[in-house]
Amino acid sequence: MDSSLKGRPGGAIWWKLIAVVFVLYTVIAGFLVSVPAQPILHESIRNLYFHVPMWFSMMVILFISLWHSIKYLSKSTIESDIIATQAAHTGMLLGALGLATGSFWARYTWGAWWVADTKLNGAAITMLIYLAYFILRGSIDEEQKRARIAAVYNIFAYVMLIVFLMILPRMSDSLHPGNGGNPGFNKYDLDKNMRLVFYPAVIGWILLSVWILTLRIRLQKLKRKLMFNE
Repeated sequence: MDSSLKGRPGGAIWWKLIAVVFVLYTVIAGFLVSVPAQPILHESIRNLYFHVPMWFSMMVILFISLWHSIKYLSKSTIESDIIATQAAHTGMLLGALGLATGSFWARYTWGAWWVADTKLNGAAITMLIYLAYFILRGSIDEEQKRARIAAVYNIFAYVMLIVFLMILPRMSDSLHPGNGGNPGFNKYDLDKNMRLVFYPAVIGWILLSVWILTLRIRLQKLKRKLMFNE
């Protein structure tokens, strides 16, 4: 996987096959496998196979972005800046999908597309923080200066992500399972059938996200090569 992440062709293909198989399995089994008959949630609980793995994937991809920002500050290699930037782009795609599926879920369980929930608002703020990361990059012309300042900001952005998505919801009232004193799904309704779909879903979405990231890195490196060859 490392060779693909660094944008070099000819990397291992086995994990990509796993990504495709697991995501296809999630889509098919996610709509066909029986789920617990829970009040309020009803069939909308199937969104667990999509919404939650997308957020997990976002966390993993943005951690990759964080890691390479730290590497850039340590070694100042342009490759680390490219990976950090493209991982942030990929993470925001997953974040947008997470917000969309979460909003859909909220509509059928809480009665509105958006409610004043600590975690929902924190997710929106996190997206705005990362949007500012891209605006910051676009406002600086000099490459090394842009990479260095963006790397520092990216570290701040991930810390804020942890605060808004993992710390504050556990310290205040929240409608989300596992937050604000609410029991998590595994406490009351993630039965054996759901686990057989949920765990492959998490693995599949994470691997698919890494695959998307590797493609973005290769594309960016190709654009850079073409730009400097002209």
